[in-house]
Amino acid sequence: MLNGYELMVADDVLRSRYGNGLEKPEPITPNQVTEYKIDLHPNDHAFLKGHRIMVQVQSTWFPVYDRNPQKVVDNIYKATDARRARHRVCCCRWLSTDL
Repeated sequence: MLNGYELMVADDVLRSRYGNGLEKPEPITPNQVTEYKIDLHPNDHAFLKGHRIMVQVQSTWFPVYDRNPQKVVDNIYKATDARRARHRVCCCRWLSTDL
């Protein structure tokens, strides 16, 4: 038995500025709930009864991906300074409730 074992089933970067499409990047509004839909179907993983799901929300995954300055800039590769970020997960809603 693998009690306490953790398996990463999705490892993707979702830039919130592209939440409404890649054509028109726009900043999110601070202190306002923003809904994100994340599709796990490409991962083809079954969560069985008794499984627990952990979701991690973070600002950057450096050095795997580029640094996130926590502010809107024209070119993220030319950002020179960064801000501290604060994240809050308000609600998680699952499409399937038969776990």
